[in-house]
Amino acid sequence: MTTATTTAVARPNAFKRLYLWVLHWADTKYGTPALAAISFAESSFFPIPPDVLQIALSVAKPKRSFYYAAVSAAASVAGGIAGWMIGSFFWHLVADAMFLYVPGFERETFEHVRQLFLGSAFLAILTAAFTPIPYKIFTIASGVFGVPLPTLVVASAIGRSGRFFLVAAAIYVFGPTIRGFLDRYLEWITIGLLVLLVGGFYAVRYLF
Repeated sequence: MTTATTTAVARPNAFKRLYLWVLHWADTKYGTPALAAISFAESSFFPIPPDVLQIALSVAKPKRSFYYAAVSAAASVAGGIAGWMIGSFFWHLVADAMFLYVPGFERETFEHVRQLFLGSAFLAILTAAFTPIPYKIFTIASGVFGVPLPTLVVASAIGRSGRFFLVAAAIYVFGPTIRGFLDRYLEWITIGLLVLLVGGFYAVRYLF
């Protein structure tokens, strides 16, 4: 087996181990602090989305679903602010390491995000906060490219809250049986809802 093949195999295995490590916190008394920490870290560098742990905790205690959503949203927005600070003040120190070691960080991607910010930074951040698009890239890029912090905070608060409370509502209403559906289709649901939201906004703007 070649070195390249070994690396390609190792990365998925490492990612799976990290995924299982995140998931295991649901079976401990530290589930809520772990959810907050992972939500915070995912906004700037951590590769596993907090939805994984939030769903597991909420399935175990459906009546606390909205509490877990609030923890995820608050910690994620705080992590977004940390990402903005990294981009604003420390990017010249960490850029090479981020491009080399953090999944999703590529120079071409950053240039694409810059172009999106020229159109509408608020809409770009809102989209990343609500959908499977890597939110961490947008939080750091917002600092790098001079997006005002209030724009990041408001767009992130709406997008992150919408995503996490959507999960909470589904589990609260349908119970543990919805877990498999969310695991499989959550990303597509968020994309569909965002398309409807943006489409409705432009429809209203065009008609009125």
